[in-house]
Amino acid sequence: MKFKEKKRSPIGIIFGLLFIILAVGGGYIYLSPAFEQNKPQIIAPNSIYWNLKSTIKIDLKDESGIKYYKIIFRDGQKNIVLNQEVLTDVKKDLSIEVTPPKLDMFYKGVDTSLEIEVVDNSKWNLLEGNKAVRSIDVKIDTKKPIANVLDNSRYIQRGGSAVVVVKVKDANLKEAYISFNDEKKFKLIPYYKEDYYVALIAWPIAFEEFNRVNLIAIDKADNKTITKVPLYIQKKRIKVDNINLSESFIKNISASVLEQSFEQIPEDPKDIFLYSNQDLRAKNIQTIEKAVEKHLDNQFIEKFKINSFDRLRGSKTVAGYGERRHYYLNGEKINEAWHLGIDWASIKKAPVRVSNDGVVIFNSYLGLYGNTLIVDHGMGLASLYAHTSSQSVKVGDQVSTNQKIANTGATGAVFGDHLHFGILVQGVEVNPIEWMDKHWIKVRITDVLNNAKKSIDGK
Repeated sequence: MKFKEKKRSPIGIIFGLLFIILAVGGGYIYLSPAFEQNKPQIIAPNSIYWNLKSTIKIDLKDESGIKYYKIIFRDGQKNIVLNQEVLTDVKKDLSIEVTPPKLDMFYKGVDTSLEIEVVDNSKWNLLEGNKAVRSIDVKIDTKKPIANVLDNSRYIQRGGSAVVVVKVKDANLKEAYISFNDEKKFKLIPYYKEDYYVALIAWPIAFEEFNRVNLIAIDKADNKTITKVPLYIQKKRIKVDNINLSESFIKNISASVLEQSFEQIPEDPKDIFLYSNQDLRAKNIQTIEKAVEKHLDNQFIEKFKINSFDRLRGSKTVAGYGERRHYYLNGEKINEAWHLGIDWASIKKAPVRVSNDGVVIFNSYLGLYGNTLIVDHGMGLASLYAHTSSQSVKVGDQVSTNQKIANTGATGAVFGDHLHFGILVQGVEVNPIEWMDKHWIKVRITDVLNNAKKSIDGK
């Protein structure tokens, strides 16, 4: 029996071809980058504070490019278009500086927001592109923070310390600090009553010029108040110390310090010393600053009592604070550095005792400083003990006045057994002589704090 072959209908063939074409076309549209379906990204915080003076940055991103955007300021009554643009040159990344609307100087807008509308260059959505819309809450704040200096030490010397008590108040406060020459920041610590703060500050020895010390307060809307801290400056005589280096010292001591610090050791003696005395020194100082900053207690301080610091018992001073050391090798000057503490020499492995209560915040090998201890005494003040041979305490230990914490030694970059003693103000090594003077502490620190309390109490 023979079966007749069924002929396909021309209409069926046409529909089949159309189906294939539509399937291929649909697949192309779905997979083609030109028809991507992802909405543009609007990169901005969910809420902002605005002083109606500064611009606000908003970033837009899209893989097919930004074609159009509009930014509207709304407050329930006004709808003000701040930015609007159709881009002829499509961009995948676009950063917009949104300028504030022109409003009355006494404007106190409530329920304000920015509405951002963005359309990309995709052919999706019937060639209209993908659209993203986002609303950002806006809190209007045009008032500067209150920032007043209540009291402060009258004088400060290069390499020296001072204390400042201030009042800072703002409903939307972001940060407040004391600035030295607009280069070094000193943190404020809550003091005595709400909205009052205290800071120990320093004139870093490396800063030759004294330009200005400011109290700076900035709120979340970037309103800023700058208040001068009135200080009289005292000059410090800088002693220059010329040190002749031997190649044996560099190879035996400087190279050893680099090795123990897990640093590469150059071949040339001059390069060994330069790397040790410059690069490693900078790292060591940074480690000290970070150790103190990490443990800088931001807890409320009601009172601060500090004894004068004592010298190492039975010792002789062999180097002072703030000496400018010039290093020579084979008659050639190769480097300079500051000596940032006092060196005391006594008997070998002499006992080292603390002069004030505190907590041990650092106990480790520290390059040029050798085996080093740092004890925090509160309010940003700490004491440093370097080149020790052994330690009697560990990090976290509470120590009390006159307690033995270590023995002197010859670790680090030294010629012999001694103690390098330093005083740190928020991580900056300052002149220990000031903090060894009972009268200086009373006049420059204690009396200032007591007078500030009277001002706060309205007396």
